[in-house]
Amino acid sequence: MYPYFKKKFIIPVAAAGMLFVGTSFKEDFFEIAKQIEIFTTLFKAVNTNYVDETNPGDLMDKAIKSMLGSLDPYTVYFNEQDVVNFKINNTGEYTGIGAMIARKKDRLIVREPYKNYPADKAGLKAGDEIIQIGDVLIADFKDDASQLLKGTKNTKIAIKYLRQGKMNTTELILDEVDIKSVPFYGKIDAKTGYIVLAHFSRKASAEVKDALEKLKADGATQIVLDLRGNPGGLLNEAIDICNLFVPKNEVIVTTKSRIEKHNNTYKTTKEPVDTEIPLAILVNGRSASASEIVSGALQDLDRAVILGSRSFGKGLVQRSVDLTYGTQLKVTISRYYTPSGRCIQALDYAHKDKNGVAQKTDAKNFNAFKTRKGRTVYDGGGVLPDIELDETKMSPITSALLKNDGIFDYATTYYYKNPNLGDKIPVVTDADYTAFKQYLKTNKITFDTETEIALKNTLAAAKNEKIDETIAPEYQQLLAALEKSENTLLDKNQKEIRNLIQEELIKRYQYQEGLYQFYIKNNSEIKKAVSVLNNQAEYKTILKM
Repeated sequence: MYPYFKKKFIIPVAAAGMLFVGTSFKEDFFEIAKQIEIFTTLFKAVNTNYVDETNPGDLMDKAIKSMLGSLDPYTVYFNEQDVVNFKINNTGEYTGIGAMIARKKDRLIVREPYKNYPADKAGLKAGDEIIQIGDVLIADFKDDASQLLKGTKNTKIAIKYLRQGKMNTTELILDEVDIKSVPFYGKIDAKTGYIVLAHFSRKASAEVKDALEKLKADGATQIVLDLRGNPGGLLNEAIDICNLFVPKNEVIVTTKSRIEKHNNTYKTTKEPVDTEIPLAILVNGRSASASEIVSGALQDLDRAVILGSRSFGKGLVQRSVDLTYGTQLKVTISRYYTPSGRCIQALDYAHKDKNGVAQKTDAKNFNAFKTRKGRTVYDGGGVLPDIELDETKMSPITSALLKNDGIFDYATTYYYKNPNLGDKIPVVTDADYTAFKQYLKTNKITFDTETEIALKNTLAAAKNEKIDETIAPEYQQLLAALEKSENTLLDKNQKEIRNLIQEELIKRYQYQEGLYQFYIKNNSEIKKAVSVLNNQAEYKTILKM
């Protein structure tokens, strides 16, 4: 069976490989061909001989994804349905219900309905649990249930959902959904424009340009660009957004790889909109990839003041490779470097610890670089702001509350206890915060901090070794001490947590637009950005103008 396989598959790969592999080609190719042949015989043997009926497609999907998982989180295989989702993420357009939904074990939860889209029109709210889509029970459906909510325009889909313990039904009518890269822009004050860039889809630069030009026409003479929480997206859009503020032919980013053809220098190619308008950019630990290219490049070119906390540090470049049967591989091919030469990447996946975890570069090993005007900046992963703001850094207890949906679930309960706030801004009182802490305790919402997980693992190991009764009193003492410590941390980080509860509540009553309207009047990071822009002496000093 193998001569045909070798003729059809191995020879074309060899021809392509000769273009770039070099002197080690023969050895590398032989090893690759050998391993492919071993896997092919193994895969056939398993599917032919296994005691129960197997699903070859499912087995292969898991095998491929497990293999790639040993490299880095960004080298991934897309099956046919994954490819559809990937295209949606890049274009921001699809036909569906217009809501963010999430799977938690066997539950499908509405996270956020977008205003005036099908889910919103059908009456769905954040916190609703979808039980059934058409004739399909979600608990019995193990694949990606969100695919059951996509289809052609005007398709009608009956659903059952649980809200506050009560079963409800509604009908969704699918429609075209256009997720904006710029979900909001407006005036903070008479002269300061504010632009939120949420992700880098194919319309990102066009939307930022449109917002910038309209704000300037409306009298804005300085701009705050908000990249907080932006996970990135398309490289060319990042370059084009930089191009709005810097001249043509400026180097924005370079990519470096062990493969020569993947080494590239990317420059701006268009005439800018405004190279002089004062610019402040907000980033945080969830600003990644293309967000770091924009903020890092404009920092290196001394074109903007960066405020917030160190960005995520995602500096690995991926390229999509079309495979057979409509599948696709997104593979890491190189690393990003800012104009000064800084590497954005924070974690080194080529060198992992004994547990297989990639480690961040130690601060003492950071390297210094110079911006165009001679300011010192450092690598070490991500972009370190010119002005660090403590409020953009998140405490471990707060991160845990976001991860375990403690804040999200409490906001759902609060919303239905207070249904008539309307356009009023929800205020989290001392009584509300006490109720929140009681909610966490009553619902036994765990924080899953490293200490808590280690303690649970210790008890599990003790049970396996049948010594859990011996250590039970000490375990309960440690658990009680940990719970007391967590309660102390809830009080210590109360301001941060209350702000996040308030923001979640605003979205419940007034959607995303209401949250951004609240931000431009109340958010402390935005206020600091405006303060720097208003103080031109400080702004020019930072940028050595």
